[in-house]
Amino acid sequence: MDSTAPHITVATVIERDQRYLLVEEHIDELGSALVLNQPAGHLESGESLVEAALRETLEETAWRCEITGLLGIYQYQPRGLPYAFVRIAFTAKALVDTGSALDRGIARALWLSEAEVADQVARHRSPMVQQCISDYRRGQRLPLDLLKQLPPGP
Repeated sequence: MDSTAPHITVATVIERDQRYLLVEEHIDELGSALVLNQPAGHLESGESLVEAALRETLEETAWRCEITGLLGIYQYQPRGLPYAFVRIAFTAKALVDTGSALDRGIARALWLSEAEVADQVARHRSPMVQQCISDYRRGQRLPLDLLKQLPPGP
C-alpha cells in the first residue's frame, strides 16, 4: 500500500439525554497525549462500513449500538502527515453498555454535553470531531441505503 494513500476510517455520533458518547484516547507511543474523539477507527478488510462502525464503537466504548443513518463523509489532511483521513461518520443509538474491556490506548468512554465538547476543542483529535457534532446538531442525516456493499469479486 502506498504510504501516502488516504486512511479510510469510520466513526459514530451517539447522543443520549443531550450528551454525546466520546472516548478519551492516547495518541502517542508514550501514552501521554490524551485526546477526545468519537468512537472511531479503521475499516478492516472484509467488513462493511456499518460493521466497522459497530465494531469500533463496541471496542472503544463497550457500548452496543444501532446505526441509524449516515452523517457524512469527511476528508482531513493533518499537518506533518503524508496521508489524509477519509472518515465515514454514522449516527447511532446506544443500546447497552456491555462492560467489556476497552481497546488498548483508550483511557475511558464518557458522555459529554454539547457545551462540554465545544469547551474542549483544543483536546479534539481532529477538527472532524466538532464538525460531526455540528452537522448532527443541524439535523444532517443521509439514508443508509446510499451505501452499497457489493459481494466479493472473483
